Amino acid sequence: MKILLDECVPLPVREILGGHDCRTAQQMGWKNIGNGELLDRAEGEFDLFITADQGVRYQQNLTGRKIAILELSTNKLRLLQAASNQVKEAVDSIGRTGLRRLEIPT
Repeated sequence: MKILLDECVPLPVREILGGHDCRTAQQMGWKNIGNGELLDRAEGEFDLFITADQGVRYQQNLTGRKIAILELSTNKLRLLQAASNQVKEAVDSIGRTGLRRLEIPT
């Protein structure tokens, strides 16, 4: 699966998702681009967009998007690493479109 990590997602999350082709917005040259334009660009190249931006669902009209979105409840690396199995399971079970929120235990 081709995955785009939002700027707010810590880079080491790529290690949790080994086996998937993970790129960051920065690697793509898409730094400081708003979520709407970022999603527009990602739709043609990625299967999944992972973000910790809690406002995506409210700021963007996600109806008809051709990319799955995984919203993490935190971007704290140690919490994400502790919940790595949950993150992997969410990625592996996500559909082809739509938004899923993953609540990471604190």
